Amino acid sequence: MSENIDGLTPRQHAVLECALSLLVTGGERAVTTAGVARAASCSKESLYKWFGDRDGLLAAMIAHQASKVRTYSDDGRPLERGQFRAHLVAFAQDLLRVLSGDVSLALNRLAIGQASREGSRLGQLLVEQGRRRIDQGAAALLESGRRCGHIAYDDLDEAYRTLYGLVVRDLHVRMLLGEEGMRRPEDFSARAERAVEQFFTLHGVREKERAHP
Repeated sequence: MSENIDGLTPRQHAVLECALSLLVTGGERAVTTAGVARAASCSKESLYKWFGDRDGLLAAMIAHQASKVRTYSDDGRPLERGQFRAHLVAFAQDLLRVLSGDVSLALNRLAIGQASREGSRLGQLLVEQGRRRIDQGAAALLESGRRCGHIAYDDLDEAYRTLYGLVVRDLHVRMLLGEEGMRRPEDFSARAERAVEQFFTLHGVREKERAHP
């Protein structure tokens, strides 16, 4: 089930935040329709109407979390180089902030723990409603940057994997393992700037090259 997070009301977003808090404090077993309805002061009927079954609720929770990484909507207008770079840095900062949060770490730890369990869909939902949404938004930004002549690449997927790897490196694994000092928000801006600079070193098009193709 795919959730249209942009179409949800503020009340529905608040319910999803409540459900995510339950997940962090009580694990997946705490995320029942009865438990979420009670914690969010809404009816189970409302939950079913808004999100469907429990898998639908989990999908909406994951999509809601992924939506905290700002995405780029290409409206066809040209991006100046500075604007494009600023969008890349914002994406990198958001990605680090979301991945380092208690909610994302709890979701990923649960999915890893259930990976070998027959019938578990959490890992699949994380890919479909989480990672894929983030990937699509970043891909649109890269395509816009390529179209405007700021970067060049032969393969979009490969270029995106390069950007993602430069931003995240091994930080997420170290965060999941609970290594101290990996989740300092004050470090994220510098990490994001450095990753984008390295990405431009690999894929950036210099002004002289743009003027004389």
